[in-house]
Amino acid sequence: MSSHHIVRDDQEPALIIANGAECSMELLGQLLEWSPIVIVLDNAIDRVLQLDIKIDVLLGDFDDNFNPDIYKEKQFPLEIVYATNQDKTDLEKAFDYLIEKGHKAVNVVWATGKRADHTITNITSIVQYRNKLKIVLLDDHSKVFLLPPKFEKWYTKATPISLIPIGKVFGITTENLFYSLQNEELIIGYRTGSSNHVTQDGIVKIEHKQGDLLLMECFD
Repeated sequence: MSSHHIVRDDQEPALIIANGAECSMELLGQLLEWSPIVIVLDNAIDRVLQLDIKIDVLLGDFDDNFNPDIYKEKQFPLEIVYATNQDKTDLEKAFDYLIEKGHKAVNVVWATGKRADHTITNITSIVQYRNKLKIVLLDDHSKVFLLPPKFEKWYTKATPISLIPIGKVFGITTENLFYSLQNEELIIGYRTGSSNHVTQDGIVKIEHKQGDLLLMECFD
């Protein structure tokens, strides 16, 4: 896997490779094929280079005597982005970079697994980018994204789906899920919509009136 394709359509999702658990090469290859830009967060760079992937941007605060310049020749042309704001994670800084460059969507891999605090922070941080950037977090078992107020998508019967509120979410109504909700609320830590599934082949509809609601498509 030597490089990703050059995609001319600016609406194609960018790709961020974080520093959590690695995903399969099959998933990574599928995402690389359509990504116009590949961003790697600093401490993941050596693992990424072992996979012989061409990257475009190396981003981070480069602490612990990290010298990003040594990678310029290996990955020419490579943009080095020093993101020193300690009030944000490196993943959030990568989101900010993409927004500044005019990107509308991004897929993120290697953002789960390993440390639990990093996993939780990476998943929950996407809510602050609502209306700025369409973010999808993927690994070999899950696809996670923030729901708009009204959502419709075709699924096959028995597809596992979880609805996870960030804080409290009001007025949730669903169609074609086994455990249905009718103008109900979910509260993180008290009541979530984990481990639901699609009732039959067809459109699943999910609406909510207020709050931040994550959908997780899960694969055992």
